[in-house]
Amino acid sequence: MTHPTGGTAPADAGPLTGALWRSIEPVYTAILGHPFVTGLTDGTLPEDRFAHYVVQDAHYLRDYARALSLLSARAPDEEGVRLFAEHARMAIVDEKALHRDLLPALGIAPETVDATAPAPTCVAYTSFLLSVCHGGSFAEALGAVLPCYWIYQEVGRSLVARGSPDERYQRWIDTYAGDEFAAVVRSALAVADGLDPQPEGAELERMRSRFVTSARLEWMFWDMGWRMEQWPV
Repeated sequence: MTHPTGGTAPADAGPLTGALWRSIEPVYTAILGHPFVTGLTDGTLPEDRFAHYVVQDAHYLRDYARALSLLSARAPDEEGVRLFAEHARMAIVDEKALHRDLLPALGIAPETVDATAPAPTCVAYTSFLLSVCHGGSFAEALGAVLPCYWIYQEVGRSLVARGSPDERYQRWIDTYAGDEFAAVVRSALAVADGLDPQPEGAELERMRSRFVTSARLEWMFWDMGWRMEQWPV
């Protein structure tokens, strides 16, 4: 959908979520142009960098599930409680099933994940999510968790048409470009656009700020994989 400001949001966006997306368009453009993301389709992403990302993503998903559980507990109605509790379960069970396929394909033993410390960017992102979901309003917490859903879907949609010469990278792309994941994203966006009353004023600005911060951390997470980020000391 095209907005009065000239920005274009994904087709699934509603009034509120469309405005949130417009606020991260430069960040999303930078994500699509990052060499980690472009390397998934043109074959230039080194295997060791993708492996580093996958291990860190396994750490991330554990705390993302905790953040979604906190969001579930704070939901204003029973449907929100049910929805985000289910999404927390999916973060652990369904998406980590992808890692169970990818880890052996990358030559990584499962125990390697637990033996590898979360990288600085992983710690920063998950700490931010848990802090907002614990101490912010429901709208703020929703703003913080939405970019992980939505940006991954849009990246998957963007990359799937190009395909990948690496079967492992193609598997990752197909997961986030698929109809099943799209349905999950739509359900989360619908909660935001269905908030009653809709956030406004200072609360809307806080929700937007959390959304933008998480989007920036999404870029940083892929950059972490590209740089194979480690603790400096």
